[in-house]
Amino acid sequence: MAVQFKDYYEVLGVPRTASADEIKKSFRKLAREYHPDVAKTKKGAEDKFKEINEAYEVLSDPAKRKKYDELGPNWKQGAEFRPPPGWQQEFRQGRPFTRGQPGQGGGEEFEFGGTTGFSDFFEQVFGSRARGGGSPFGQGGGFASEDFAERGRDVEGDIMVTLEETMQGSVRSVSLRRGVECADCHGTGEKGRKPCSTCGGSGQVLKTETYQVKIPMGVTEGQRLRVAGRGEAGAHGGVAGDLYLRVHLAKHPDFEVEDHNLICEAELAPWEAVLGTNLAVPTMDGTVNIKIPPGTHGGQKLRVRGRGLPQRTGPAGDLIVVARIEVPDKITEEERKLWVKLGEVSHFQPREK
Repeated sequence: MAVQFKDYYEVLGVPRTASADEIKKSFRKLAREYHPDVAKTKKGAEDKFKEINEAYEVLSDPAKRKKYDELGPNWKQGAEFRPPPGWQQEFRQGRPFTRGQPGQGGGEEFEFGGTTGFSDFFEQVFGSRARGGGSPFGQGGGFASEDFAERGRDVEGDIMVTLEETMQGSVRSVSLRRGVECADCHGTGEKGRKPCSTCGGSGQVLKTETYQVKIPMGVTEGQRLRVAGRGEAGAHGGVAGDLYLRVHLAKHPDFEVEDHNLICEAELAPWEAVLGTNLAVPTMDGTVNIKIPPGTHGGQKLRVRGRGLPQRTGPAGDLIVVARIEVPDKITEEERKLWVKLGEVSHFQPREK
């Protein structure tokens, strides 16, 4: 199934030579603009936010970015895209996302139709695959006979979950589109010695099924959500495999996630770091006031307990505020004189520590 190529550099508005810092800066700017909770224009903001997240998911990961860049010189030719032969298998270190009958090639293909928060392009190149299952003589193949029921392989994909969903939990509709045997030609592609008009001679027709997937409160990065019996169909009367959705927490413009802790930065003026101050910092459910103690250093971490992400069991994680000391780019003549005066009267010697 051909899919629409995604130009992730174009989505983030950066050149293909952009540094990691440039990519992160652009993502944060766009994510703040299109985050559904703060976007000035709500229409289309959620889809745009997901697109930005997907681009950052790939370009912020050195391994994914390298593979993306290796798609070759024809990476932008045409409206539809198929990865080069063997490329998926090499990257995933697994099997291609297709299945034929035992001992045969080709077979079923799967697409999520963008309902997981990721595009079909991402799913085909970086995500979905079938694995496991198969005959009683080994994982996914080997000897098979009509005398032996064969369990269908499990299907895996990725699902983008927002931090807001981890706070409360949610239920999502996920559509899985697959190629199934054409009922008119029974998969042969021919009917009356002519190409089957129903499937166009391919032997397969597309079938879309929609499932309700529960996103539990406190879900974590990499966690797999299981939908029983919604994977590949079994063979010879065997049971169907399961559908597994691997959680990717959507990147947030204000927070990094570390386990169940949320990490954010607090920009401080030099005098605030020296003298201390009270500061309002964001959390997932509003703001909280914290005290910046006198003598705070750049990179120093301040912990606000219980204001991170929830856990299924146990207390919620913490909010960790990282101090970042900012200096002005431009100053007035009056300010310059004050800085000069401070340098003359201060006994502080940073290089003698």
